[in-house]
Amino acid sequence: MADTHTFDIVCKVEMHEVKNAIDQARKQLAVRYDFKGSKSSITLNKEDSITLIADDDYKLESLTEILKEKLVKRKVPSKALNFGKTENALGNTLRQVITFQSGIPTDRAKEIVKLIKGMKLKVQSQIQEDKIRVSGKNIDDLQAVMQSLKDQDYDFAVQFENYK
Repeated sequence: MADTHTFDIVCKVEMHEVKNAIDQARKQLAVRYDFKGSKSSITLNKEDSITLIADDDYKLESLTEILKEKLVKRKVPSKALNFGKTENALGNTLRQVITFQSGIPTDRAKEIVKLIKGMKLKVQSQIQEDKIRVSGKNIDDLQAVMQSLKDQDYDFAVQFENYK
């Protein structure tokens, strides 16, 4: 049995799941009656962002809902999406770019470490670039930390990995 156990707190998105969700959303878009003859589209860009193009605000909102639904089904956290502002595009269409949050911002990581220290458990937490490593001898303490973080409502997605 290992003398210390660890896990990492991360915020990341599986891009292959995003690609699958976009493919599913495109299929739904092709058969939706309200999108017949429209210029609406969903595009995955090389820099790991999504571009939505729609004829009007209503179609852009519908397109966003379709995409969110497909992403949630593929277990991509909706809090990891950063919606850009809506802008006018060519041909009287609207464009919106969606980016993905990757990693935990340093100021938010410090808040999480402070919360973990405030729990008064025998665990250590340290910030490592864009993730937080939590280690401790007692598995129950680590699970208590995980549960406490799940109960918090952060404006970014929190996942746990490398649980050893």
